[in-house]
Amino acid sequence: MGSIIGFVAIIAYFIGFWRFWQGFDRTHYSQYRLPLAALWPLLLIANKSYRENFSRALKG
Repeated sequence: MGSIIGFVAIIAYFIGFWRFWQGFDRTHYSQYRLPLAALWPLLLIANKSYRENFSRALKG
């Protein structure tokens, strides 16, 4: 059961990474694409501005 949860968490991480990466141009950020995409779970929890930009990146 734990391996299934871990697998789902890894898949969710990469989906979030990819969707933010693809929608980066719709955010207010102009640089640091890789760190912002890689740290999305932590930044999503800790930073209101990042949450708004993350939502903007996911909207197509």
